Parts: sequence; structure tokens; C-alpha cells
Amino acid sequence: MTVTDAETAVLIVGGGPVGLTARALLERWGVSTLLVERHRELSPLPRSRLVNVRSMEIFRQLGLAADVTSRAFAPRYGRIRFRDTLRDGDFATAAMIGVNEPVPESPEIGAVTSQDRLEPVLLAAARAPVRFGVELVGLTERRDGIVAELTDHERGGTTRVRPRHVLAADGANSTVRGLLGIGTTGPGPMRAFTTVVFDADLDAWCARQPAGVYFTAHGLFAPLYPEGGWAWFAPTPEDPDHADWPGLVARALGPGPEARVNVLRVGHWVMNGFVAERFRHGGALLAGDAAHAIPIVGGLGMNAGIADAHNLCWKLAGVLQGWAGPGLLETYQTERHPVARRTLDQAVENTRLMLQVQHRRRAQRASGDPTTPLELPWSERYFAQLGLVLGVAYRSPAVLPDDATTLEPPDAGTTYVPTPEPGHRMPHLPLPDGRSTLDTLGEWFTLLTPAPARWAPPAAAPWPLRVEPLRPEPAEHLGLGPRGALLVRPDGHIAARWDDRPPHAALHDALAAITRRGY
Repeated sequence: MTVTDAETAVLIVGGGPVGLTARALLERWGVSTLLVERHRELSPLPRSRLVNVRSMEIFRQLGLAADVTSRAFAPRYGRIRFRDTLRDGDFATAAMIGVNEPVPESPEIGAVTSQDRLEPVLLAAARAPVRFGVELVGLTERRDGIVAELTDHERGGTTRVRPRHVLAADGANSTVRGLLGIGTTGPGPMRAFTTVVFDADLDAWCARQPAGVYFTAHGLFAPLYPEGGWAWFAPTPEDPDHADWPGLVARALGPGPEARVNVLRVGHWVMNGFVAERFRHGGALLAGDAAHAIPIVGGLGMNAGIADAHNLCWKLAGVLQGWAGPGLLETYQTERHPVARRTLDQAVENTRLMLQVQHRRRAQRASGDPTTPLELPWSERYFAQLGLVLGVAYRSPAVLPDDATTLEPPDAGTTYVPTPEPGHRMPHLPLPDGRSTLDTLGEWFTLLTPAPARWAPPAAAPWPLRVEPLRPEPAEHLGLGPRGALLVRPDGHIAARWDDRPPHAALHDALAAITRRGY
């Protein structure tokens, strides 16, 4: 056994969308990373299939949105259809708002795409080293830093890595979370499911009524790629090792002409529902499914993990580069833990409502009236959930509330009302040059103001800061006076607000307080 030592600023454990997004973000900050993934390749299974509006905004910031969209389905697939079997007509349907067409609240549109199409885009977005087939087997925190022990299953040998921080994005069964002894709360394992990837010609039943998801009484069917391919998601049978998967899929499709089902891949997984008791232990931080496992209904889990990475990476960069104090990392849990809890609650509610649809349908069929369209137990905009996706508001020392800031976080759910209050995501407004206000943001703090000459950056300040001039009309929409300003964090959330010109040194003091520098 060969033992070698290596150093890196951040060790990322897990090569799914969350770990890969974190790698791309940290590279933008100039932070050295090493990503290890215990599997020998990217996931061959479709897994998560919805990239929501907020994730697309993050990918826009990374210059990846167009590439993600080019591999995704057309917007008309942004719809859910409910059927008794796939071969039957719809008894109900619902749009995925923000996916089936643009919404005025964002410059981006969500995408229906498979995780195995998304991950290669994210992998190509950075040059930092990635080691597949390498597993974290030990983690020790000492006074002089972290020691992580890695085993290479392909080449053999063990490596000791001494990172400043570990970012655990290694899934619901997180090795890092287990090694750190971090518990979880919530329903836990809910049910075992199987994903069957197959080829079949189903155009006769689906081509004229496209959808990203078809919910049936015999499982969930989803088209995989614009050029073809399908997945069937269903509860795992009692003896999966001896199951006739082509026969099971064919029967689930419903009565009618026999379809030639060519099964390509079968994967078993457990739907979990939990939130980790804490997201940080010393220099190690949890993100994505390692921090919160979210049931699949509503497509919230992966997107919440991408938002975790977006929240965390600028804070890690600030601490590692010296323009933020170590206390800034404490705000990661303060801000993201409540969001994880609300997201889990929302997904559990989504699951309950989906089951309610099936119960209503069975009752309708029993009553002898199977042709009347079924009224769904939610509003048309329910599955947008923009209140949770775009309406997240952070309350922590990394936000300086003003007198008008609402102290209570908004409810998760359908309604989203853009607001320039501190803690909220910066509202999207079109600028005269064709950009969005979101396009002014990046690996820096952004100060948006109609009076840039009055807001000179603090002399010899350590913080990355850009001053963005605003014309009177967008400034008015943001409630700013002629000398006011909004200070926006690198993750797009408003950190501070001044309706008018503040006292001298207010900007310097605000940045010091937000980044916990000297605190």
C-alpha cells in the first residue's frame, strides 16, 4: 500500500451536480480544489430531471445556461400529465410554471433534462482535478487542520490529503456525515424504488401530448432525451434480482398492442426524507443530499443542493483568501438549514397531494364517470413554487436588515413577490443595455446605485467590489432615492440597503460586518 501526502484548499467529496457546481464556483474564485467520487464514472442513470429557474440563474452566472438548455427538452415538455396508464388519455394535466414558458420574475427559464446530461456540462466547466474511483475512508480534524484518507479502488494505494476545508456532497448516505457523527431528523427512508431505463416506440401515445412526466397508476414514465429513450420509476418488487423487467414495463404501459421494450439499465434506490442536524463540523461542511434528502415530487432536491453550493462557495473563498473572517462560515447553516426544512416540508406535501390525485381518480372510476376531467387539488401555479425557489430570504449576520425589512421569513410555496429588502434574492429587472440586473452580479459584491460618483469603493479595501450605475427607472423600481444603493452579495442576495446617501464609511463598515472581518 502506497501512502502519499497532498494539499488542497478544499476537498470536495461527491461528483454529482452539487459537488461539480461547487468545483466550478470555487475555481471562479481562484480556490484550489480536489474532487473525489467513489464511482468510476459520472452517473449513468437519469436521476433528477428538473433544473429550476433559480438553478438556471446560477448556471447563467457560470456561463453554462445555454449549454444546459441545448441538451434539454423544448419548453412544451414542461408539463405533468396524469393518466390511468401511459396509453390512456389524460384525466388531468398541470404546467410546470417557469419551465413551460418564461416568467417575468427571471431572465432564465427552467429546463427538463436528465442528470446524466447535466453532469458532463458541469464537469467541463472547470479544470480542477477530479479523481473517479476514489473513496474517502477516513477524516480526522487536528489542531493544524484536516487529514482526509482516500483509497483509490482503480489504481490501488492510499492518499492522505490535508485540505483547509471539506465540502461533503456525497449523497443521502454520506460517508462524511457518518464519519462526523452528524445525525438527521425527518421521516428517513420512505420507500424503495427502481428506475428502469429502456427504449420503446411510444410516440403514438405521447408525441402529440408531450410532457416531462407522466404519472400513472402503474408508476411514473419520463422521456429521457430529445432524441429518444424512456425511464420508468416504480416501487421495487420483492425479488428485484429475478424480476422480468421488460415484462413489468410492458404491463405497466397498459393494455394494447405489445410494445417492444428494450431494457438498457436498472437501478435501485431509496427515497429518503431528512435534514441533517447541523451542516458544519469544524472545517467540514455538508451540502446537497448529504445535508438534506428531499423526496422527488416537485423536483426540489437537486436544485436546493445547487443553491447550497452557491451560498457556501463565496464564503469559503472569502475565508481562504482573507477578506472574510471565519465566522462567515457560521452563516451557512444559519441561512440554509431553515430553507432545507421548508423544502422537505414542501416535498412531503407534494407527495401527499400526488397520492390524493390517485385516490380521487380511483373514486371517480368507481362512480362510473371516468371521462370527466379531474380537478387537481392545487392551483395552476402550484408546481412553480416560486415562493420557495425565488423567494428565499436569509436572516443572519451576513445580512444587514433595514427598518423596513420583514423579520419573519416568507412562507414556502406558490407566491413570489419580488422585493429589494435585505436578505432576499436581487429582483430581476431589465437594464437599458439588454442585460438583467442579475447579470451585474458575479464573483464580487455589487453596489447598484443611481449615484456611482458618491459611492467610491473604500480605499485599500480587501473585498471584491464593483459599483454598477443604475438609471432612474430601475432605481425607482427598487425603491432607491437619487443617492441610494443596494449592496448585493456574490450569491445574488441583498446584503444591505440605503434609500439615500448614508453616513461616511457606511459601505466599509457594512462589508466588514457582512464578511465578519474583525468579528
